[in-house]
Amino acid sequence: MDNVAVFSSDHKPTIMVTNDDGIDAPGLRSLVRVLVATGSFNVLVCAPDSEKSAVSHSITWRHPISARRVEIEGATSFAVSGTPADCTGLGISTALFPSIPDLVISGINMGSNCGYHIVYSGTVAGAREAFFNDVPSVSVSYDWVGGKSTVEDFTLAAEACIPIINAILVELRNQNYPSRCFLNIDLPSNVAHHKGYKLTKQGKSIFKMGWKQVHSGTDGGNMLSTMTTDKSSSVPTETDTLCASQELMWFRREGKGAHVEDVDTDHRFLQEGYITVTPLSALSPAETSCIEYFKNWLPSVVDRSSPSAL
Repeated sequence: MDNVAVFSSDHKPTIMVTNDDGIDAPGLRSLVRVLVATGSFNVLVCAPDSEKSAVSHSITWRHPISARRVEIEGATSFAVSGTPADCTGLGISTALFPSIPDLVISGINMGSNCGYHIVYSGTVAGAREAFFNDVPSVSVSYDWVGGKSTVEDFTLAAEACIPIINAILVELRNQNYPSRCFLNIDLPSNVAHHKGYKLTKQGKSIFKMGWKQVHSGTDGGNMLSTMTTDKSSSVPTETDTLCASQELMWFRREGKGAHVEDVDTDHRFLQEGYITVTPLSALSPAETSCIEYFKNWLPSVVDRSSPSAL
């Protein structure tokens, strides 16, 4: 086992919490309260200062980010003007906190992260960034259903994760925990009556999205990005010319319905009421049939590009 935190039996492990819903989100606050209430952990928080849902594994590269101290009872906490991956990277770097945490937990997200949605998820990225840096990590999401779920469900979800968290820390102490993966946990809507823990694999479920033209950038919520110009430059850019010569068109996403092909994967078991535990890695290997296809295809590309094939 490589580069995994090791601590003695008399050492109180340190857990760092991040998320993508923002530092004020009820999921994060509930998780921190439950962790603090156990009295078993040193709790750190390094989370975005505003919502950063669906930013995937984006990072801030070209400018500094800020960190502001926030009061959360029982924890040392900072709100950061960056993405979930930024928050994790900063939090485990020893630039912000004096030591590297024993475990990073990203969540609890408001909404499940199964199947293809794992790719979009900032919550999962918060855990993946720790994995990239050899720090054990877990991403946690609750299958929130509007009109049915309540804020109290986050507390139940956090409590349901404590056995897994404790078990991970025991394995880390015994130096038995695998370093080549991290865990993605999804909790069912009826978490108070869940059916137990189920080891699953990532499936192919996805909520299909389309686009609809709207009248302005304020229709349908805030924009995810904005166009800006560099005032220090006197040379007009292509974007400047486009904006000056054409009226902007606006579009927003709209749901097209769920697309699910799962049988024995994360989404299916979550819908059946299980707490799903899915080991993930950073690698995305193609299916065997694709590999076999390209073994035959690639040599033919070379043949077609030869002068005799033209």
